[in-house]
Amino acid sequence: MRLTRLHGAVVFMIALIATAAAQAGDGAYATGKYPNVLNEQLGIPTAAVRRRIDSTFHKLFYGDDEVERVYYPVGRTRAYVLDVANKDVRTEGMSYGMMIAVQMDRKVEFDRLWTWAKTFMQMREGPHTGYFAWHCNIDGTVLDSTAASDGEIWFVTSLYFASARWGEGSGIYAYRAEADRILGTMMHKEEEPGHGNVTNMFDATTRLVAFVPDAGANMFTDPSYQLPHFYELWARWAKRDNAFWREAAQAARRLLARSAHPKTGLAPDYATFDGRPIDLNNGGHDDFRFDAWRTSMNTAVDALWFGRSQEAIARLNRQLSFFHSQGTGRYGNQFSLDGQRVLGEDHSTGLLAANAVAAMTSTSPYRVEFLREFWNAPIPRGRYRYYDGLLSMLALLQLSGNFQVYDPDAPERSVPR
Repeated sequence: MRLTRLHGAVVFMIALIATAAAQAGDGAYATGKYPNVLNEQLGIPTAAVRRRIDSTFHKLFYGDDEVERVYYPVGRTRAYVLDVANKDVRTEGMSYGMMIAVQMDRKVEFDRLWTWAKTFMQMREGPHTGYFAWHCNIDGTVLDSTAASDGEIWFVTSLYFASARWGEGSGIYAYRAEADRILGTMMHKEEEPGHGNVTNMFDATTRLVAFVPDAGANMFTDPSYQLPHFYELWARWAKRDNAFWREAAQAARRLLARSAHPKTGLAPDYATFDGRPIDLNNGGHDDFRFDAWRTSMNTAVDALWFGRSQEAIARLNRQLSFFHSQGTGRYGNQFSLDGQRVLGEDHSTGLLAANAVAAMTSTSPYRVEFLREFWNAPIPRGRYRYYDGLLSMLALLQLSGNFQVYDPDAPERSVPR
């Protein structure tokens, strides 16, 4: 018990140091420099990197209907991203699709996705008004009106970027106003009459995002929903609650540190607000599973944008060392946090993508191996192309220096220097 408490205290202090380092101004947000590590570390020509990005985007958005694409236009003004394996549309995929579109400067695709999300997913009545239903049928029928917090987080940030890249339109294409409106719901839902059991999306005491903004499911979190680099931007751009968002960024960094296993660096799918793994309905979510893949991506991009900390580097190094010990080219995709039990044996492209992004800002002696394996991996096809494909596309943008901050307050900052 004493050792456990000591470890928790040490992690807490390290996370505080990490937060201070992240404010130091040596990241890409301050410098405008977004490295192309595929070129710098692997020697891949920049033209070849660009071709891979464009090819992956084309296959995911305009490839074969049955085995390649996940983006499906509907009529002249709408489109959805399909979770192929589950045959539904999720705010996760829609918001990822919007982020990919704004980073690729594809306004048509962005607006189509946003129009579909606004039309079918954002609730207009009842306790969930203002939130987005986390999944729907492809005809827009709501399957569950509950919001999944990561969808809102990515929606907001992609809308701010869209405002910076393309300027403000009218109606739902007044991107910044839409972002501020969503943030208002996320922070102030409990002030609305008739909200019932629907709550704010962020916990007022810990400043951490809830797993789900509903009573009962709002008392724990998902470590992969910790996106401190996004919250840092909201602290600068949001219409209100700026101090809260700054504190939320710090809290997210602490949670990422606390929830990672001290030896393997692996995080659970779900965790309490103090970082302890927690299960839900015997789903095994106290282990390292599919959601948890993204924690290393979040840590690495935060470090790139706002400055690397020793704690973050050490955590990414531990995780890469663990996967290297399992065998590069063959490690599984799900584990117990201590790494002693392999819970899924597939060698998934989405996890290769996450580990490559971790390698981007780590100092691991194995970093080039992870970068090279991801670069050599084929573009995901078939039944599981949704999650693997979207993470791969995001990773390509992040690793190539094309996942950038677009600042609606100062568009000139959005041009790399």
